[in-house]
Amino acid sequence: MRPDPFRRDDTKAWLSKTHTDLRSAGADMQAQPAILDDALFHCQQAVEKALKGFLTWHDRPFRKSHDWRELGKECVLIDPSLETVLMPALHLMDYAWKFRYPGAPGEPTLEEAQESLSLAREVANAISSRLPTEVLP
Repeated sequence: MRPDPFRRDDTKAWLSKTHTDLRSAGADMQAQPAILDDALFHCQQAVEKALKGFLTWHDRPFRKSHDWRELGKECVLIDPSLETVLMPALHLMDYAWKFRYPGAPGEPTLEEAQESLSLAREVANAISSRLPTEVLP
């Protein structure tokens, strides 16, 4: 049985946005000087959108939120093996707000941004590997 075309297209759109955020984070890292706060924000966004794409494919509703602990729990209910990928990346969720506004404590480091981009890519790849090729961008 073929999947619902709307669900297929919606999943593909989420994953396309995931890849755009990963590319944006990479471009921020290559800027001179690197734009670390924005790179971290895009890492968080990439993971959030990958999770939403996974849930969309599995026809699981989710509410609008940047707090993806809930999204991650739903994904792990579908595929328990995702827990080992998501747990190390959980701190990326803070980058939805951390460093985004004046007065934020501290500044991100290059190492923090590099590690975060690596984790975000790992989550995106793990999600993509669990979905059919027809929904991949």
